[in-house]
Amino acid sequence: MSEQPPAPSADLAFALELADLADSISLPRFRAADLAVATKPDRTFVTDADTAVERALRARIEAERPGDGFFGEESGRAERGDRRWIIDPIDGTSNFLRGVPNWATLIALEVAGEQRVGVVSAPAFGARWWAETGSGSWAVDAGQAPRRLRVSGISELEHASLSFQSIAQWRDAGYLAPLLALGERVWRDRAYGDMWSYMLLAEGLVDIVAEFDVKPYDLAALVPIVREAGGRFTDIEGSESAWNGSSLATNGALHEAVVAVVEAAREEEAR
Repeated sequence: MSEQPPAPSADLAFALELADLADSISLPRFRAADLAVATKPDRTFVTDADTAVERALRARIEAERPGDGFFGEESGRAERGDRRWIIDPIDGTSNFLRGVPNWATLIALEVAGEQRVGVVSAPAFGARWWAETGSGSWAVDAGQAPRRLRVSGISELEHASLSFQSIAQWRDAGYLAPLLALGERVWRDRAYGDMWSYMLLAEGLVDIVAEFDVKPYDLAALVPIVREAGGRFTDIEGSESAWNGSSLATNGALHEAVVAVVEAAREEEAR
């Protein structure tokens, strides 16, 4: 008999409602012939779907959780107390605008600096992942029963699968040598990209994910899902803060080994 997720708290139930709302807006715009695309000052893209999703979620949060803060990729911050919702309306906008189905809405609730609730909703995949501190990580595919997520038991780098996002990202951060060193140590390296790498990690299908130039709205919803699946989530140097511009998520067993390879490659390059 398969495991069943516990009854959601009011916060998780609300986050799942927000995901439903986001999906109802984003999916009809996916591969739309009249999709409007603009370039932001940081040279990243934004579509009319990004702004519409964030506007709708922000309005719902402000109406139903007026005491909570908000941090969205497109509209910035509205701080109120020690609770805030952190939203990426469409993670993987470049995929979205090219018609690639690897994109999702990321919804997180942070309480006193801790990411307590995370929901990743990928309607083009027909998939959703979620977690709440102390309640495990879960996923559901269209028409299927929810399933509990657990990271892999791989304990040696030579058997591990690494997702590194992109070569350019590591090069621009000054970490190309560590990436090459890791690639030589692991069994397999791929760049699955965006939220999907972390969800594959939580499902036990990938063992290491690391990237650079990441913001709180890129990561907040992913942290509880990875950790509740038994994984570990830090920055690239192993600091427990995930807000330092880089991320390292592993199945836990490999974490220190990855940090050691990165540090050794950096030291070798500095000589």
